[in-house]
Amino acid sequence: MPRRSLALTLVPLAVLTGCSSPVDLPPGEHAADPTCGDVLISTPEALGGLERRSTSSQATTAWGDPAVTLRCGVEPPGPTTDRCLSVETGDGSFVDWIALEGDDESLPEHARQSRGSWTFVTYGREPAVEVVVPAEQGTSGQPTAYLVELAGAVGVSPADRFCVGATDVS
Repeated sequence: MPRRSLALTLVPLAVLTGCSSPVDLPPGEHAADPTCGDVLISTPEALGGLERRSTSSQATTAWGDPAVTLRCGVEPPGPTTDRCLSVETGDGSFVDWIALEGDDESLPEHARQSRGSWTFVTYGREPAVEVVVPAEQGTSGQPTAYLVELAGAVGVSPADRFCVGATDVS
């Protein structure tokens, strides 16, 4: 194939791949933690049937439009009475997630902008990982389905604390 026709063939491809703008996310406070690289490498290319999208910051990734987002290196939550969900990783271990409420002061600004979104932050892991699920991606009211798919990747970050319930305290 002559150079001219090869160049003309590649131009439309470049235009097509450049159509999707990156998802604008702020980095987590601890995004440079090397464990975040391991977590991101372990995340799936597709999440709940949503294709991966590029993002604007280190230690972040996203899927779909509107985007389900993941930020590694966010500030780990301290002891809390917020609802905690334990999700199995597939190898018999669990990832604990705190479900942040809409009026929680630790709710990230990008989650506040998405009315009706769900925000989850890992509990007992450093660096902590945050997942925001927009209402439109709530998979029939089950936003936690994404946490199940991400459990193996997030499980790369070691746990040093776990959620306890009222019946767990002696």
